[in-house]
Amino acid sequence: MIGQLVGFIIDEGEEDRCLVDVNGVGYVVYASSKTLSRLPQPPKQAKILIETIVRDDAILLYGFAERAERDWFRTLTTVQGVGVRMAISILSVLSVDELSHTIMSGDKASLTRVSGVGQRLALRILTELSGKIDHLMAESLSAPSATGGNTGPLSQFHQDALIALEGLGFKRIEAQPIVGRILRELSDEGQELQLNIIIKKALRELAR
Repeated sequence: MIGQLVGFIIDEGEEDRCLVDVNGVGYVVYASSKTLSRLPQPPKQAKILIETIVRDDAILLYGFAERAERDWFRTLTTVQGVGVRMAISILSVLSVDELSHTIMSGDKASLTRVSGVGQRLALRILTELSGKIDHLMAESLSAPSATGGNTGPLSQFHQDALIALEGLGFKRIEAQPIVGRILRELSDEGQELQLNIIIKKALRELAR
């Protein structure tokens, strides 16, 4: 099973895939439009997390720029009626933070923006995933990063920031995806985590 590829991205001219050159071997990788837009072009190498899907007639590779998106992909495909292609379509329309907010708020209209997702399937996604959202976000923040580092402390900063923002009158449902994204961005940039900085950044966005 392939879990990660590091190589150069070759544009195939397709909206849902790219070719990754790893030491002269080209791997076709399907991905959301959001992941494809984040991948660097040569001469910089790209690191892509991979979910390998084995079917009777093919072995397919699905790529993700961040662990949180791959976790959401796996979770979405547990819902009856959501296959791997549908999960990628959802992640192309809704970012990880938007999807988190959509599930927490029960926003069926946002899901039906995705081609192929009707009212019934949108309701099923909301119903089946509403109880998994907190666990999913906690796992995303506490799991090892794609580069091998451990981001465990992020989950504690996440909880502390949410408690502080709730104390300031903001709803957890609004603050949770924003705080999660801020933590991932700070971690990816290698910045020192400080609770007051996280709260200030979150307040700026919530004030909008």
